[in-house]
Amino acid sequence: MSYVVVHYNEIGLKGKNQPLFLRRLAVNLLRATAGTGVRRADERSGRLVLSLSRDADWPTIRERVRCIFGIANFSLAERTEPDLDALKAGVDRALEGRHFESFKVTTRRAYKPFPLKSEEINRDLGAAVQGRTGARVDLEHPEVTLHVEVLPREIYFSFGREAGPGGLPVGVSGSVVVLLSGGIDSPVAAHRLMKRGCRAVFVHFHSHPFQDGTSRQKAADLVQCLTRFQHLSRLYLVPFGEVQREIVSRAPGPLRVVLYRRFMVRIASEIARREGAKALVTGESLGQVASQTLDNLAVVEEAVGMPILRPLIGSDKEEIVQQARALRSYEISILPDQDCCSLFAPRHPATFSNLEEIGKAESNLQVNALVRMALDQIEIRGFEFPESAPSESSVVPAASTT
Repeated sequence: MSYVVVHYNEIGLKGKNQPLFLRRLAVNLLRATAGTGVRRADERSGRLVLSLSRDADWPTIRERVRCIFGIANFSLAERTEPDLDALKAGVDRALEGRHFESFKVTTRRAYKPFPLKSEEINRDLGAAVQGRTGARVDLEHPEVTLHVEVLPREIYFSFGREAGPGGLPVGVSGSVVVLLSGGIDSPVAAHRLMKRGCRAVFVHFHSHPFQDGTSRQKAADLVQCLTRFQHLSRLYLVPFGEVQREIVSRAPGPLRVVLYRRFMVRIASEIARREGAKALVTGESLGQVASQTLDNLAVVEEAVGMPILRPLIGSDKEEIVQQARALRSYEISILPDQDCCSLFAPRHPATFSNLEEIGKAESNLQVNALVRMALDQIEIRGFEFPESAPSESSVVPAASTT
């Protein structure tokens, strides 16, 4: 039987709350790897160990575990009895068919009473590997690194490690509502909040039937892309065309975009309250477009009574694009669509609005009625990844064993 040994870093600093974080990480791992041959997850002396069936699909497991926030690194490992001779025999079997020119052995001795120190294990096991393969020891730039982990009841060894994404397990920091535009920025903003342990609920504003349905499909495709990081998602599709038409007919042209944004955050904040979310999230970056000047951001935020988080506020466009490419959301975001903000867009939007003029413009609008109208016409879609995953309530990690 093979195993996946999962290491975490930030979770280890959580003190008395560490069991809560570990349980969430185990649940997320089991859900993400459902149907791949992962049998159970156990805590083992500062790491999680996934037990695999004989026919486990390692390439798929590797791809999915790479997306689980909270993981520092992980490796496909074998297990032996806590004995040096048993370790040597296990490594000897694993070396069959492997060819490499250089290697090193690195040992972590989580079980300090083990009779040999880490340096002694490295030396003795290294000599055995060298005798078996003829490869040279290279401590600086080895072709292969043999990792050994000595625990109280077993030893795990592996050849190489995979990098994890870091961060905190999704679900430990509560829920946020993400205003998903369909562009490049907002999916990246959502990803950054997921990495800090937040579960994202998505809201997309569209102008159907005044425009075609392409933006709605893009939003759905983006949510499906991002769901592999949190496994269950909801997308609220909000018809916004009638609200826009009312704003156009009753408010000054230069203020339209800021008014659009104020109505969007009002609607999103009502959805957040329904979802039990504590904050809104946008993909805004300071100065990127007219609505994202410091003055306009302050005016928009005044419309709601909850925080608006802007994780990209100090990022430039190239940084955001690079992360979007890494997420595989970029190719979706650049597809042509009819964005609602382009409907009735003014030729010269205001870059420095203030509350006095915005208040005067909104006095001509039935603000609460327009918000209710949009909320009454919402369409909600659900997403999950992987589709074969069991419900979260049925995903229970195995009892902790040290």
